[in-house]
Amino acid sequence: MHNNKILLYGASGHAKVICSICESLNLLVQIIFDDNSKMKKLHQYIVKDQYDDCFERNTPLIISIGNNKVRKKISSKIAHKFTNLIHPSSVVDINVNFGVGNVIFQNATIQRDTLIGNHCIINTNSSVDHDCILNDFVHISPSATLCGNIRVGEGTHIGAGATIIPNIKIGKWCVVGAGAVITEDIPDYSLVVGVPGRVIKNTYND
Repeated sequence: MHNNKILLYGASGHAKVICSICESLNLLVQIIFDDNSKMKKLHQYIVKDQYDDCFERNTPLIISIGNNKVRKKISSKIAHKFTNLIHPSSVVDINVNFGVGNVIFQNATIQRDTLIGNHCIINTNSSVDHDCILNDFVHISPSATLCGNIRVGEGTHIGAGATIIPNIKIGKWCVVGAGAVITEDIPDYSLVVGVPGRVIKNTYND
């Protein structure tokens, strides 16, 4: 990390918690970019209303936005290098492989031989067990449990407190509702709710 500095893109509530992670890692948030011209500060941090690809060019950046589609859209226009943020209270096995732009929140657990793509969010108290594969822009919400050998497609959002049993494949750009229990494979663009989880909608055109 360059001189213990970092940049953020996005000044929403999600960014507040990412700022907390930065503080726990003794990282100085130099500035937060956000498209909202009315927002000037987030707590003590300055918010700049347009992304500047020349500002602190050697300082890494994290996209501090929870929405997976928005995070993907923004990632394509960022010139800065991305980094990963891992809260010191999380438990991440030495044999977990990461891409870039990922954020691991407080008390999350990620077990051995899991593969995590780019710009994923592993939120507070969530658990990702061994041999899982999370593709780019996945968001695992607080207290969700992914058992071993689960595949999660690009852009999928696993809701708070959801449980996924071992050896399940979940397609891309799915939404798994809070508290759902997933016991069978889920196709792309599915909205899944309930115990056991059932597909109630195809979201491809949403």
